[in-house]
Amino acid sequence: MKVLTKNISPTREPLSLREYREQGGYEALRKALVAMTPGEVSAEVKRSGLRGLGGAGFPTGTKWSFMPCPDGGERFVIMNADEMEPGAFKDRLLLEGDPHQVIEGLLIAAYALEATTAFIFLRHEYTRAERLLQTAIAEAVAAGLIGNHVLGTSWNISVRLHVSAGRYMCGEETGLLNALEGKRAQPRNKPPFPQVVGLFGRPTVVNNVETLCWMSHLLQNGADWFRSLGRNGMCGTKLYGVSGRVRRPGVWELPMGTTARELIEEHAGGMQDGCTLRAFLPGGASTDFLTAAHLDLPLDFDAVPKAGSRLGTGTLILLDNKTCPVGMVLNLETFFARESCGWCTPCREGLPLIRSILDGIENGRGENGDRERLDLLCRRLGPGSTYCAFAPGAMEPLQSALRLFGDDFELHTAGKRCPYRDGQPIPLPVMAV
Repeated sequence: MKVLTKNISPTREPLSLREYREQGGYEALRKALVAMTPGEVSAEVKRSGLRGLGGAGFPTGTKWSFMPCPDGGERFVIMNADEMEPGAFKDRLLLEGDPHQVIEGLLIAAYALEATTAFIFLRHEYTRAERLLQTAIAEAVAAGLIGNHVLGTSWNISVRLHVSAGRYMCGEETGLLNALEGKRAQPRNKPPFPQVVGLFGRPTVVNNVETLCWMSHLLQNGADWFRSLGRNGMCGTKLYGVSGRVRRPGVWELPMGTTARELIEEHAGGMQDGCTLRAFLPGGASTDFLTAAHLDLPLDFDAVPKAGSRLGTGTLILLDNKTCPVGMVLNLETFFARESCGWCTPCREGLPLIRSILDGIENGRGENGDRERLDLLCRRLGPGSTYCAFAPGAMEPLQSALRLFGDDFELHTAGKRCPYRDGQPIPLPVMAV
């Protein structure tokens, strides 16, 4: 069932304001402003069971409830559209495909949270999304949907589009706040949490694009309807993506709890000829590998952690039998080493060291003991050892690759070359989980 993507088509431009309103657009915002109090909107979101769809999966209504009551000062809501997680491209579909849905969701959240200003924090490479959002915001302002006395009511709201300078750390909510304030995108200590002390020291809620796009549909159809859309006790639909050697890489809106097998074999068309699935990262680059034995795993916030990984963004990155797992992990750790904000020593020094060791293994300079050194570094950069979750996230694909594909690391070191360089599959068994 398509909800968030019902108006999105690759063959045409996104709906204009007139076209969007002809299909019922902004009626949910009108309903909220005319027939509901901010507290009633928040209560409906909480009752729906909607969870943050940017990766953490924290209940949205609960997160909103941490915001203190208004005191007459500024209050902010921020849409996190940074999306710099390698392998993630789901938010881009919404931003470029239906910008008015994005704006309406943000406005409803702003009303529920009694915010005075709403921001869209956009990844700087998303230039098409920037152009489309600027046009949609201008249309909404001209129509009285943004500004003073929205839809003839006493509610006032300002919406600002902020294009990021471009760092992975900007996607972490407190790093995002520092970037908006003109500072380096380094994480803040918590507590205090942003809901209490956020942007410019004022109460702030940060939510993902996909999360906020649900607001209009929740108000129009109700919490019970939303809860009925998922599988295995999960709520709603999810934008799932697949990249790798499949016949049809892309992104699809499917019931939350759809299995990896259905996603890969039915929607992505299965593996390309001559390729077999060896493993996959279920939620973008900063998640642990799962194997082909997990194909029937429901991709939801409860089942994936029980299997030893995280749902994250829900965008799968596939590893096939012709792709070198060492080279794949080297590519990911090179990204993480480059994107570290450098605030804490383990992350600043450890990630470049990991990248250097992996580069040596992949390019024939591996030494005995490299695998043990990498194991040690995974522990040194793991949870509780760094200032934020950046480095522990970077360790997830590496630590699982060392566990699952240890023979590949040994072959590289023993043969002083990457055995995948000739493009032939290597007949290695996948280690049991």
